[in-house]
Amino acid sequence: MSYQALYRKFRPDTFKDVKGQDHIVTTLQNQIKAERIGHAYLFCGTRGTGKTTIAKILAKAVNCENPVDGNPCGECKMCRSIAAGTSMNVIEIDAASNNGVDNIREIVDEVSFSPAEGKYKVYIIDEVHMLSIGAFNALLKTLEEPPSYVIFILATTESHKIPVTIHSRCQRYDFKRISIETIADRLRDLMEQENVDVEEKAVRYVAKTADGSMRDALSLLDQCIAFHYGETLTYDMALDVLGAVDNTVFSKMLRMVVDKNVLGAITLLEEVIYQGRELTQFVTDFTWYLRNLLLLKSSDGIEDIIDVSGDNLALMKEEAELVSAGAIMRYIRIFSELSGQLRYATAKRIMIEMALIKLCRPAMEVKQDALIERIRDLEEKLESGNFTINTNGSAGGAEPEASAQGAQPKPRVALPKAVPEDVQQVVKRWGEIVQRTGQPMRTYLSGSKLSLGGDNRLLIVISDGLNSDYFTAHPENMELLKNCISDAIGKEIEAEVKPLQKEQNFAASYVDLSQIIHMDIEEE
Repeated sequence: MSYQALYRKFRPDTFKDVKGQDHIVTTLQNQIKAERIGHAYLFCGTRGTGKTTIAKILAKAVNCENPVDGNPCGECKMCRSIAAGTSMNVIEIDAASNNGVDNIREIVDEVSFSPAEGKYKVYIIDEVHMLSIGAFNALLKTLEEPPSYVIFILATTESHKIPVTIHSRCQRYDFKRISIETIADRLRDLMEQENVDVEEKAVRYVAKTADGSMRDALSLLDQCIAFHYGETLTYDMALDVLGAVDNTVFSKMLRMVVDKNVLGAITLLEEVIYQGRELTQFVTDFTWYLRNLLLLKSSDGIEDIIDVSGDNLALMKEEAELVSAGAIMRYIRIFSELSGQLRYATAKRIMIEMALIKLCRPAMEVKQDALIERIRDLEEKLESGNFTINTNGSAGGAEPEASAQGAQPKPRVALPKAVPEDVQQVVKRWGEIVQRTGQPMRTYLSGSKLSLGGDNRLLIVISDGLNSDYFTAHPENMELLKNCISDAIGKEIEAEVKPLQKEQNFAASYVDLSQIIHMDIEEE
């Protein structure tokens, strides 16, 4: 006999085998025992939570010749034929591929015929939200008043797409995501039956990765066992097969981000990629890791909710002290947005690298949480004394690289004791003066800056090359510029053009008069 996948081999046959949906199982069993069976049910919930499985068990239970406490016996002719899929009383329809009006009309026509054997005809319509509006309308009347021997079970993962008119005609049951503990217990039981050795940590990781879906958990475990067939399935093996990353990597990544170490974060990501890890899974797991840190920061005694080992929990508590709750929420926001974008991205690595740079550089964002983090960084620098004023007037941290190598700080340009009044007038009106010069002189003065030389001489600093040569190589042009300055301020003034070399920094070589006089100089 060919191999059968675990989720098919161990699909529950009775209500007592169903895990994680006790509220639904109990209600349906009570209805069967009291013979108060409804004519239409709507099963809603995420994938792999047991909607179709419970629908089939219900179909067997209502037709069973010898039900036991609301459960099908599994031995009678009806139970065996329904389990084998040969019963004419249970009709399964996939609405994703049979969603037209004609498909539903066929059902409506068949409903008028009573079952050849058994008590009920059960119609299970999977993914019912895929039906067209016309198909829903064709189903309405029959769904409201079906014959006494007909039961409709509608299953959907997107209940919000079901028309209200359908909702009102059905008993709705919401299937919950199955807890990690419940899934892990089920996996352990099945592995004992299969005589497969699986490490406890591996079982719990597969259960967590399944995200509340029992079917996904069984499929993932099936995949891991097949890859390492005949061996004990360890946690590291499970990580390798599923393309996941160990928590120690997330710990290192967080510390890189907290230290604003962009190079370290990108290098660590590169290691993850070379190990063959799945990038989408990496983003999901790192977001989950940040979620656990936020919970530790937000409340005491929350360890039971965080599904990690004792050693990892101690490490996470230590890391939770390294970063504020606001910063963690910002990290989660960025990676949550990234998770949605990766689905359709062709260059996933680049997008993750951009997200890591955003984490390390709050200044790149203008959102409120990024601004708050920038302010917090500035406060920490002020408190620690690790604070300098950059040459462009902005605040920044000290440069540890220069200090570590014993490099001497660059000498500052000595500020003048006083700036002559006529020079101040030129600085204040420099934009106006440049406009008066006309073309092509206006173009050559583009980007020029004003400084002060010896004997309080006005220095016009222009980039080296064509711009400066226009004045230094042609005295008549310099004379014309002096006349424009004199006409603007009503005084003659000594001025000189100085070329600024490409490798030369203006702020390090000259006094910036616009900064001293505290005027915003318009440059054209």
